[in-house]
Amino acid sequence: MPEDLVLQAARSLAAELGLTPVTPGAGAVLRMLAAASGAKSVVEIGTGTGVSGVWLLRGMRTDGVLTTIDLDGEHQRMARRIFAEAGYAPSRTRIITGHALDMLPRLADGAYDLIFVDADVTEYAGCVDAALRLLRPGGLLVLDGALPGTSAGDRPGARAGDPAALALREVVRAVRESPEWVPALVPAGEGLLCAVKSR
Repeated sequence: MPEDLVLQAARSLAAELGLTPVTPGAGAVLRMLAAASGAKSVVEIGTGTGVSGVWLLRGMRTDGVLTTIDLDGEHQRMARRIFAEAGYAPSRTRIITGHALDMLPRLADGAYDLIFVDADVTEYAGCVDAALRLLRPGGLLVLDGALPGTSAGDRPGARAGDPAALALREVVRAVRESPEWVPALVPAGEGLLCAVKSR
């Protein structure tokens, strides 16, 4: 799916910084999921330069707010500019700088429609646990990089016993086997593990 100039600019900034944002196909899935769920309150873990944030905002309700968390304030400064260039008022985004696993406990229980995680895969398990508390019943969790042979498994230096690859496999298995989630693996980009919180 072709991207407009704003997304192209965000993607160029990411490339300069050595970041790997979601692919256009994965972005289109995020927009569709946000639209299909009528998402008003969304949490994004891993702001980057704003690529996935713009896709999410484009699918959310016009009164929706994207809460985006990242350790790197400089990346978020760029994302803030991208969000403005995409036409979103500052009130549409809540940008939190810090470690996700430290910040998530500060967010309200059952208050979110969708949580998208694109961060350190060794922290995915903690993010999944937090999502169970943060999502409303019927809310949607999306984990990026979930297909075997992509993401952690293809990173330079990744080995069969690589902690990131092992952590990713364990999280995917745990979500698939949990009665608290209704999961599906979507083969877009590096793979999106999508799971609806059981009602």
